[in-house]
Amino acid sequence: MILVTTDYITGKELETIAMVKGSTVQCKNVGKDIMSSFKNLVGGEMRSYTEMMDEARAIATSRMVEEATHLGADAVVAIRYSSSAIMQGASEIMAYGTAVKFK
Repeated sequence: MILVTTDYITGKELETIAMVKGSTVQCKNVGKDIMSSFKNLVGGEMRSYTEMMDEARAIATSRMVEEATHLGADAVVAIRYSSSAIMQGASEIMAYGTAVKFK
């Protein structure tokens, strides 16, 4: 499965199938959340949250690809990511794009 953020794939003629998406809501455990709050006082990267968001993007992307595969797509173009805070320490990540077939 080819995944791109552009609206095209060089050298390929595309037929649009449908919009596809994948999402997940992730949170950290209370212990790591407390440790991150201390980091907030002194500044710097909150590695546990960075890892959480990396994992969430991977899961959302995988779910999007699964939906595209189910539709018979060869690629997903115009991929975008969005995130939102659900509650303190929990975020939703959504990956979405356009599933296409090669002509």
